[in-house]
Amino acid sequence: MVVLAGCLNSLSALAADTVKVRLDWTPWGNQAPMHLAAQKGLFKKYDLDVTLDDGNGSVSTVQIVGNGEYDVGHASLAPMVIARSKGLPVKAFAGFVQRNDIGLLVPADSNIRSPADLKGKKIAFTAGSLEAPFIDRFLAAGKLTRSDVELLNVSAPAKAGTYVAGGADGAFSSVPFFLPVVSVKRPSTSLNFADYGLQFPSFGLFATEKTLQTKAAALRRFASVVAGCWAYILNNHVEEGVQAIIAARPQAKLDPDVLRKQIESIRAFSKTQATEKQPFGVMAASDWQTALQILTEGGLLDQKVQSEEVFTNDLIDKSVVADIGSGKF
Repeated sequence: MVVLAGCLNSLSALAADTVKVRLDWTPWGNQAPMHLAAQKGLFKKYDLDVTLDDGNGSVSTVQIVGNGEYDVGHASLAPMVIARSKGLPVKAFAGFVQRNDIGLLVPADSNIRSPADLKGKKIAFTAGSLEAPFIDRFLAAGKLTRSDVELLNVSAPAKAGTYVAGGADGAFSSVPFFLPVVSVKRPSTSLNFADYGLQFPSFGLFATEKTLQTKAAALRRFASVVAGCWAYILNNHVEEGVQAIIAARPQAKLDPDVLRKQIESIRAFSKTQATEKQPFGVMAASDWQTALQILTEGGLLDQKVQSEEVFTNDLIDKSVVADIGSGKF
């Protein structure tokens, strides 16, 4: 009987579909639902054997997943679309941060309340980052040009330190990530790109066309579990998300308060008007049409792509999202 039980356990393990995931960055709040799903055994429940590897930037994640080294990427979806326009066969199948998360961080005690207040200010940015092509349009919302401000080009890892130390009056970055980090030492607020006509989807899941075809059933379960965990976390279970990240990455020595604020910050960016009443993960064609237009105007797309080419909602099981979101584990 012991031998039989061992054989059955082995068969059960073999039955689980493997899903290898490349994350966007080192541990931070937007990865909470995946770590929570692993901790609560939800991947196992849905016959998934999931590996979660940290990343070093969305652009890198897009390239690595597009080259076939991973099944799934979790990253900002704008770089994914840009890569697709260059010939990389990648496509989004779940959206979790659907409003553009990029913005300008400014001191809370400053008089900067709109782009018009930036005249004469020193602003940190990173050349080659997603904010760079839209700086002129952002400034134009305040009837300013680059000649009205001092733009300080710094590397992405140095941006927070430069801003916190007072080396800049403002800094462009991902608001949910950056704001809680810098506010510990320099209380800040943000001017969000999405509020000035620069709207495109942010973090979500994507895979190559080939993987979407060959592992569709597994990816449907994976995307639905993660979407359900997002709904669960934002339904008054933020602390569980925080503790799941800390437990999954103990060596990172993460600050729970920063993680908590990052997750709470994401709430404001998670839905658009078009997706407000939709289950987590579901994207809107109208949002993608707007995004493609803005990315084209920014000169970021090598060739024209249609909204139906860059995303699908076919891999979101709304019943699974609803069950997990309501705590039915």
